[in-house]
Amino acid sequence: MTQIVTLKFRIAGKQYDFNAKDLLLKKGDRVIVETDRGRALAIVVVPPVEKDESQTPKGLKAVLRVATDEDLAMSAANASREETALHYCRERIRERNLEMKLVKAEYLFDGSKIVFYFTADGRIDFRELVKDLAQHFHTRIEMRQIGVRDEAKLIGGMGICGRELCCCSYMTEFSPVSVKMAKEQQLALNPNKISGQCGRLLCCLGYEYETYCRQRKGMPKNGHRMDVDGHETRVSDTDVLRQQITLRVDDGRSFKLTKDEFVNLQQSDAKFPESDSAPQSIGRPERKPAPARTETQGKGRVDRPTRRKPRGSSSTNENQKAKAAEKQPDLKTAQKPQGPGKAVLADTETPSSASKRRRRRRNRRRPKPEGSAE
Repeated sequence: MTQIVTLKFRIAGKQYDFNAKDLLLKKGDRVIVETDRGRALAIVVVPPVEKDESQTPKGLKAVLRVATDEDLAMSAANASREETALHYCRERIRERNLEMKLVKAEYLFDGSKIVFYFTADGRIDFRELVKDLAQHFHTRIEMRQIGVRDEAKLIGGMGICGRELCCCSYMTEFSPVSVKMAKEQQLALNPNKISGQCGRLLCCLGYEYETYCRQRKGMPKNGHRMDVDGHETRVSDTDVLRQQITLRVDDGRSFKLTKDEFVNLQQSDAKFPESDSAPQSIGRPERKPAPARTETQGKGRVDRPTRRKPRGSSSTNENQKAKAAEKQPDLKTAQKPQGPGKAVLADTETPSSASKRRRRRRNRRRPKPEGSAE
């Protein structure tokens, strides 16, 4: 029998099986293990479980010991040096004009190697950069290119739901997500609403996808047409969670039915439910007809919109001339010279005559109304 323990190296990292030997471990303990990259500090996820030799994978590495205070202090010192290494590497990238984005720097437990994680659109020639880093830190350097989802997992952050990102809180592996999942859940295909911090589709779209597929079985698609009781009907809306279907009849009525009622309605001799048992119609309310006109109302005068008389007609000009003549006084005797430099009106030039000439010129420019005499 072999004691198999499950460990992880990050909070939301992948889980690996190790040989616990005779160590008494419990969930949350920190241990030192031997990996392909050297010694590392890991966290116990599942306590040791006994398994047969036939069920034990080949090449299983063993847990060395439980982490001591010195091991924890060394891990904390490496974490503090990672910020300095990250800052120096970014400066070198800026000086060499490399099209890459540095995400994180990670020291191994024993400090024998520094791993730099970066993102880039294509392949990057970073050989000169590695030489500069190795000359400065005097240790082995590894440059590892990652994707945008791994970048969000390492950096962390808050999602549009207001909680911590799933990938950096508990998700150990990424699952494929497609637009079909958003369509099946009747979500708006807005990239800003169905995309996460990484720019890819939200991982949570796959959480309820199987439930929606199971609940949608037996329900029609929107736009499905059929004849019921001599009327042509169309499926206008479906509510998967409530298991309700909205039918719109050709006469404007709408009914909400359950999935079982819809199946019964698909029969050849089926009819619409009666008003007592049928759900309330959700169509537009019918407009009340206008009251009929009585005989007395019909014989009365019908109000019609008045038409404005065209400008420049003879009656309008005469009224305007009469009003202007009443307002303007006789200036032949009232107007007197005001002194040198002041304009004096001539006997033959009065304000009323000047306004008349201006009015005549405006009337000539305007188009004549239809039916007027030339």
